[in-house]
Amino acid sequence: MKNQKTILWLIVAILFLLGAILYPSMPEQMASHWNIDGEVDGYMSKLWGVFLTPFASLGLVIIFLLIPKIDPLKANIEKFRKYYDEFVLLILLFLSYVYLLTIFWNLGYRFNMTTMIFLMIAPLFYYSGILIENAKRNWFIGIRTPWTLSSEKVWNKTHQIGGKLFKLSGALVLLGILFERYALFFVIVPILLSSVYLFVYSYYEYQKENKDDNRNLQ
Repeated sequence: MKNQKTILWLIVAILFLLGAILYPSMPEQMASHWNIDGEVDGYMSKLWGVFLTPFASLGLVIIFLLIPKIDPLKANIEKFRKYYDEFVLLILLFLSYVYLLTIFWNLGYRFNMTTMIFLMIAPLFYYSGILIENAKRNWFIGIRTPWTLSSEKVWNKTHQIGGKLFKLSGALVLLGILFERYALFFVIVPILLSSVYLFVYSYYEYQKENKDDNRNLQ
C-alpha cells in the first residue's frame, strides 16, 4: 500500500509539473469538450484548461485514500483492498490519459477524440466489473442499494451479477468504436440498463430472503 500511495502522489505531481511546463504554449481559450462526432463544442480559459484535471486528480486521491479509513465497515474493504487500490490507480491513469489527449489537441495534433477516450473507458468498465465481483459489503464501494446494504447475502448475489454486467458493458464500449456516430449509446445504454436491473434485482432478492426467513419461522 505504501508503494501504491507513492505512485498516486507521483502521478498527481507529474500532472501539475506538466501543466506548469506547457502552460505558456496553450491557447488562451482551450478546447475542453467534444461532441459525439469528435468536434469541439466547448472551451475554457487556459488556467482551468491546464490545471483543472491536476486539481481534480488531487482531490480524488485524497478521497480514495480516506474511504478505507472512514467507512464503518472498513474491515470489509481490507478484504478486497488489492482490487480497490488497482481501481484507484486505473481511475487516475484514465484522468491522466484524457488530460494528455486534451493537451495534445490544444497543441495542434488532430485525432478522433471520442474513439481515443472510448479505448480507455472499455477497460475501466471491465475492471469495475472485477472490483464489483470482489467487493464486500461497505458504505462507499459497489452497488449500494437499501437492500444490498441490509443483507450480506443480497449484496453478494447482486455483486456477482453486477460484475458480469459491467464486464459486458466494457466489451460493448469497444464494439461501439466500430459505430462512431452511435458510440455514446454503447456507453450509456448498457450502464443504464445494468443499473436499473441491479436495483430491481437487489429488491427482489431481499424480498425473497425475507419470505424464506418468515417461512422458516412458521
